[in-house]
Amino acid sequence: MKRTLIGGAAAFSLLAPLAHAQDMDEVTLQLKWVTQAQFAGYYVAEDQGFYEEENLDVEIKPGGPDIAPEQVIAGGGADVIVTWMAAALAARERGVPLVNIAQPFATGGLQLTCLKETGVETPEDFPGRTLGVWFFGNEYPFYAWMAQLGVGTDGADEDGVTVLKQAFNVDPLLQGQADCISTMTYNEYGQVLDAGYTAEDLVNFNYLEEGVGMLEDGLYVLEEDLEDPEFSDKMVRFVRASMKGWKWAEENPEEAAQIVVDNDMTGAQTLEHQTYMMGEVAKLTAGSDGGLDPEDYQQTVDTLLSAISEENPAITEEPGEGAWTHDITDQALN
Repeated sequence: MKRTLIGGAAAFSLLAPLAHAQDMDEVTLQLKWVTQAQFAGYYVAEDQGFYEEENLDVEIKPGGPDIAPEQVIAGGGADVIVTWMAAALAARERGVPLVNIAQPFATGGLQLTCLKETGVETPEDFPGRTLGVWFFGNEYPFYAWMAQLGVGTDGADEDGVTVLKQAFNVDPLLQGQADCISTMTYNEYGQVLDAGYTAEDLVNFNYLEEGVGMLEDGLYVLEEDLEDPEFSDKMVRFVRASMKGWKWAEENPEEAAQIVVDNDMTGAQTLEHQTYMMGEVAKLTAGSDGGLDPEDYQQTVDTLLSAISEENPAITEEPGEGAWTHDITDQALN
């Protein structure tokens, strides 16, 4: 009888973790890009047990050049996605009712990086140049900026530029194919420096500083899902744990970088570059409690509306109510 009791206790101890795991609420997060420090807060929240503390079992799905988070969530492949507001609003207008529930990135890192030796020092020097531009939703601020400047985008001449569809690397600048290229402060800019250039060799134009900034990495869900109280409660806990992860990453950049590298199943990331990236990303999340600033939202909308064209329509009208909510962050952070 005694052996039976011990066996039963042992069996219960083995089954308890499984039962606990089964009781946890599952959340699938789709990232905008590959595993890197741009998403450190989520990996930290998983690694440090912040999600588990909120009774969440979170699957973090890396993105890539062939993955559009908006399509993934529309197809039921994710509960929540990380994407830029331009892409989210464009998807919303086209029938995917995305809602911003949190905005961990308080500011943006998108910029145009030019070689000084090409003679580009101010935006007035753009006409006649070749500029590298990312597409797949990343081109909207560029076209808004060119429209604001009155610079054409159908060929390099005295009034216009040639637009080079840039891959997600810095090769066009290094190989002399473009005078300026798109970079993120926390990634590609560092790659240009790693290639041997110094900050003094380069001129950077930050889109936010040029007045055409757009909100970058926000958290988005489908509008109809928020009508489910249980789903909304999951998102409250998810946002609370995620923001805890972001603040931990800001305070522990080297450890956060190591956590990112440990989660990179491709083996492509290096600790050195991820540590650099984490330091730069921390500048973008600093001061953010996750709540969306309505003025930043409106600036994004205004920028998108100023870039309307037949070739590159992001949105054609004001999104109206429902494109963002403070309900989740108010409950998560107060």
